[in-house]
Amino acid sequence: MSFPRYPDYKDSGVEWLGEMPGHWEVKRLRYLLLDSYNGMKIGPFGSQLTSDMLDDDGPFKVYGQENVICDNFSIGSRYVSVKKFAELKVYEIIPGDVLITMMGTSGRCCVAPINILQGIIDSHLLRMRVNNQIYSNFLKLLIDESMYVKHQVQLFGKGSIMHGLNSSIVKELSIALPPQSEQSAIATFLDHETGKIDALVAEQEKLIVLLKEKRQAVISHAVTKGLNPNAPMKDSGIEWLGEVPEHWGVVPLKYLSSNIKAGPFGSALTKDMYALSGFRVYGQEQVIPCDFNIGDYYISEQQFELMREYEVQSGDILISCVGTFGKIATVPANIEPGIINPRLIRLRTNQSITPFFLSSVLRCAIVFEQFSALSRGGTMDTINIGTLSNIVIAVPPLPEQSAIVAYLDQQTTKLDTLTAEAQRAIELLKERRSALISAAVTGKIDVRGLVDQEAA
Repeated sequence: MSFPRYPDYKDSGVEWLGEMPGHWEVKRLRYLLLDSYNGMKIGPFGSQLTSDMLDDDGPFKVYGQENVICDNFSIGSRYVSVKKFAELKVYEIIPGDVLITMMGTSGRCCVAPINILQGIIDSHLLRMRVNNQIYSNFLKLLIDESMYVKHQVQLFGKGSIMHGLNSSIVKELSIALPPQSEQSAIATFLDHETGKIDALVAEQEKLIVLLKEKRQAVISHAVTKGLNPNAPMKDSGIEWLGEVPEHWGVVPLKYLSSNIKAGPFGSALTKDMYALSGFRVYGQEQVIPCDFNIGDYYISEQQFELMREYEVQSGDILISCVGTFGKIATVPANIEPGIINPRLIRLRTNQSITPFFLSSVLRCAIVFEQFSALSRGGTMDTINIGTLSNIVIAVPPLPEQSAIVAYLDQQTTKLDTLTAEAQRAIELLKERRSALISAAVTGKIDVRGLVDQEAA
């Protein structure tokens, strides 16, 4: 859908904005704020508010960047007492305040909601209160979405990635300002249009969830029930596994492997052993994305010869065993020589199972049920060789394993393609959303008549 433009435009005088509607004005942000500290305030620094001053039972909340970034003022658990709040009342948040993140993830903006719990900002937030020339929500849209404001923030902020904004920078931002009635019309239009886009995004996100569930179900069914729906079945004797084809075996993983080896711990591999080049050290950074071309950790040839027991070979199954737990990757052909690090377990299959079939099994949700039950503490934060060895697998004959792997490759490729298409659709919708907001708040489109039509 194309939108109308304003009947006349003029040069804004702002390099990064260009033309704007003829009746709009350009003003520095400082002139759109209330006078004195009420207009702009950065949260308390240094000894004004330290961690020992926080009170778990205090009635007044301390808000920070996490609230603005998530646009959620119900999260967080920092509070101050009545006495401390009285001392720091100049930093209070009230509904309608415009809040900007100042450090780290800086330049993010939101408006304090009507139902906000009484409290104060911390040192990472800047609070603005606008005068009667501009609505808080319109200013929020400008700061969050308009490229000409972002350009000013990047240009005048300390460093090119917007670290460390300050009040002087924000006050000097040039703002293209329509009349208040028009600001209201723009906000109403954007609420309606972005609501439609957000609904489409939500549909695509729901589709992605369903596709991932379908993918997992296809894998789980194939590696536990096989491809022949008419095959005679038997009770596996394992509660989570249920019935399996009658001619399949049900075997603990330790009987399907020729070698299971955990990475070198402690003094066996220390930081001072790393080199700028030589033999690769493989870890979770390769296993999690299944990409063995990334990473830049190496050891010398001498160290490699001393650590041959941890060597990686084509066909090895690598399993992340700490932190990001249970991720699986099969080592491809022509792998660059190297070893595993302490966060991986290396598994080599014997002649009764192929590594590609076993990798598919290990990625199943039903295997994670066993991981969860057998891992330390039941929290699935670590796997050890004992845990892995006792995982029970349903094992078809080798020809059937190959057929299942080929089938899964075909089916998961289709599902992954659909998932990628849905993800791309989300990206395009978000780009459309951002472009629409930017066009509306900078006067590139005239929404006044459109709002009147919707109201009618």
